[in-house]
Amino acid sequence: MGRNEIRNENDGVLAVPATANTGGGSVRSYLLHRAKPHLPPWLTVGGVGLAGGGASLLWSDSAAAGVGLTLSSVALTAVTWWAGKATSTQRRLHSAITVAAASSWFTAASLAGPMQGPLPDLYLMGGATLALSWNVRLLMRTPETAAETGDKGLLAKVGLARAQIGAGRVEPNRVTAPVALTPGEQTNDDVTRALPHLASALDVPRTAVRYQPDPDSERRGELVIVPEDMLRYVEEWEGPSLPGGSIADPLLIGRYDDGSPLYLWLPGDPKEKRNSTHVLIAGGTGSGKGDAALNLQTEIMSRKDVIMWFSDPKSFQDFRPLLPGYDWAVEGGAPTEGMVEAIKAAIPARTRWLGAHSYRQWLPEAAQQQTDPAHSCHKDGTACGCPGMPFLVTWMEEAANTLRYMDDSAFTGIAQEARSAGISLVISLQRPSYDQMSTSTRASLPSVIALGCAPDDEGFSLPDEVLAAGAHPGAWRNRRPGYCYVVSPGIPEDRYASPARTRHFPDRVVPMLEVLADWAARNGASPDPITAKAAETVVGSAFTERKAGASQPDGEDDDMDQAPLVDPEDDGIDPEQELPESEQGDDAPMFGQDTGRKPSPAEARELFAQALEEFERNGQMVVGPKDFQDWCDRHGLSRPWVSARLTEAYREGRLKETGKTGRWRIVPTLTPADA
Repeated sequence: MGRNEIRNENDGVLAVPATANTGGGSVRSYLLHRAKPHLPPWLTVGGVGLAGGGASLLWSDSAAAGVGLTLSSVALTAVTWWAGKATSTQRRLHSAITVAAASSWFTAASLAGPMQGPLPDLYLMGGATLALSWNVRLLMRTPETAAETGDKGLLAKVGLARAQIGAGRVEPNRVTAPVALTPGEQTNDDVTRALPHLASALDVPRTAVRYQPDPDSERRGELVIVPEDMLRYVEEWEGPSLPGGSIADPLLIGRYDDGSPLYLWLPGDPKEKRNSTHVLIAGGTGSGKGDAALNLQTEIMSRKDVIMWFSDPKSFQDFRPLLPGYDWAVEGGAPTEGMVEAIKAAIPARTRWLGAHSYRQWLPEAAQQQTDPAHSCHKDGTACGCPGMPFLVTWMEEAANTLRYMDDSAFTGIAQEARSAGISLVISLQRPSYDQMSTSTRASLPSVIALGCAPDDEGFSLPDEVLAAGAHPGAWRNRRPGYCYVVSPGIPEDRYASPARTRHFPDRVVPMLEVLADWAARNGASPDPITAKAAETVVGSAFTERKAGASQPDGEDDDMDQAPLVDPEDDGIDPEQELPESEQGDDAPMFGQDTGRKPSPAEARELFAQALEEFERNGQMVVGPKDFQDWCDRHGLSRPWVSARLTEAYREGRLKETGKTGRWRIVPTLTPADA
């Protein structure tokens, strides 16, 4: 015959014969089977009663036995309490009380006899009560109790034995559990220090265990465990997430280790109580900094209300396919120095415009034509119709090069003032240490994308509280390109210590990048008149002719094919004609002769003015004595003389200060000197 299954919550599935429904013997067997787990307490009570009766026959008149039995009772109770140290407090106390009661009755029964005085009543009532208490305990035992015991055992291993861990919130590949520490004995710092040991006990990477303290309590927080590292699988870039959207929408740059998307925001949002931000991208060589930059740049370039000014001392090595999409792109050195000055000039101009149109910060509406009377610069309250002002992203790639060329505070003023002007500064470099970047600049960069680095450099990239919560970019170094931590407004704080990974850009996506750049050039935003005027006033043709001077990857070969192969000076020479006879003076030495007379003071000043005009024509709008070194050698003039002339030109209004000693900004000749 077949077999029936009877399912029980505690005992699982029981298989019994099919005759259990009709045969009395089978029913008795089933009931006996169900009763077996509850029999040991009753058997123990019976055994204690028999043992007490037998012992009274031996020791009822022995004083020495009374002393020995009393000491044995106390010792047995103490051993029970000591042995229950590894169990829960409830079980330990229950066991000790049971042993103390049983041993006390056994001692009294052995000395006085089990039927004397109240001993029979105590045996019947007390024994039954204790046995039933263990039966009730067995019935009330649940899987949650077992789990709690396991959690306590785990916490005990890492030095948090008395901490309380609550019911966990289980999500896909992520478990979050509240933790309550012992009042007056443990703090959140104890959990932070225990995280490496906890990861070892769970046999997961150190970065898979994080702790987020409760900001309102020193002994409460949330423990986050991610059992599987989903970042091991490389995700390739497949295009921007929201082509034609607004820069105010979230920018998708990767995913977290639990599979959820990694977003970043640049402009602020008063409704969400989110401030505008600047971004620091930091990571050692081979950490994936280039891919991280491409993720963010492609998202920015695909939005309709933003322009990007880009500086790259590496000659756009990683970003050449995107060149047409930048509004202004320069290499390092003096061109970047001019761009920095243009940004500084644009900040107050843009701030005035936003204030005049009743914007406390940049909003997407500011990028549209101002047809709303609430955002009008007219005092009569009518719509002004002014052109909109796109958001501006100023990106400084390999910024360590620029900082060395200028100084460590080159970006301080921009970082402190640009956010209110609808400008976001992005600085990318390998090691944001304080010997490269000033503390004021670093403190003004609220957001950071921290990729793998040397362990000693972690503190330069991430705040101390994020490192204390379990973030550890030093564990990756350059072995896991793209792995990162992201700290930024708009991201929940409990996500700051969660590892993420940016998407990878293989060579096959280069055509897609070129298409995106062409789309941005045709359909993206253009500089508003206010920003364009501010930049033109400061750097002149370096800004107005920025597109004409942009590098084209395919144009060089075309120009080379069309260029003449003969020097223009030799174009009229007949190659078949014999060389003329030597003449007197042909054998005179070319070097070591007198270079000629030194120019007069008036001539030298005229030559200096021409040099400034030449710098301006070439787009180099920031100069200093070192830029005149070759010029001084040609004209026999000294650097101190040039320094004096630069100071004189500053007094005359031809030059402006840049904030760095020895560097001057040329005032374009087409603009007033007091601009």
